[in-house]
Amino acid sequence: MNIVEANNLVKIYARGSEKIYALNNISFSIKKGEIVSVIGQSGSGKTTLVNVLGCLDNPSIGSLKIDGQEIFKNTDFVKENLKFSEIELTKIRRKFFGYIFQKFFLIPTLTVKENILLPSVFQKQFIVDEKRLNDITEMLGISKRQNHLPSQLSGGEMQRVAIARALINNPQILIADEPTGNLDSKRSSEIQELLLNLNKNHNITIILVTHNLELAKIGNSIIELFDGQIKKN
Repeated sequence: MNIVEANNLVKIYARGSEKIYALNNISFSIKKGEIVSVIGQSGSGKTTLVNVLGCLDNPSIGSLKIDGQEIFKNTDFVKENLKFSEIELTKIRRKFFGYIFQKFFLIPTLTVKENILLPSVFQKQFIVDEKRLNDITEMLGISKRQNHLPSQLSGGEMQRVAIARALINNPQILIADEPTGNLDSKRSSEIQELLLNLNKNHNITIILVTHNLELAKIGNSIIELFDGQIKKN
């Protein structure tokens, strides 16, 4: 079953009278439980693509389905053709996605526990699921760090906290944008093993953006972008 279906995605930015095609007619699908790696040079459209796939940005043209549900259907540059309001998109993001970023984006004044729980805090009926929190931190090897501040952690530990935060709402799809970009080779290998574990043992679909070709090889398939298009081999 396809959990992601992208059809003819186009993303256009205006620069004066010039139109910049960050994405230009992108189509592909991702099956549930797959790892798909997205590679390409800087400026090729990788981050734009995952922002659209993760419902963080809307396409100028094209359609996107998540788990069979049509999220975007926009064919003539009119924003009103988007299927959901921003409030509804927030609920969709919370339901389906977890996000991991290269720069961690941990709040320095919050503890590890508080950073991990942030995605849940914004739910109307926020109740701390201590068991899930403890299970995730134990799996990631940071259970003894819950009361530490980010400044007291190593780079690898900070990325593990970011992964825990992405997992706290039990997402079906994990979007990892350069998850090892700020880590040394040893820590990168650890994060690679964690991603494989999450995919194999928890059936989480992973969309992985990376410059690291060795990391990209863990994917069931690799999408290479060039000038906003899928490069044909």
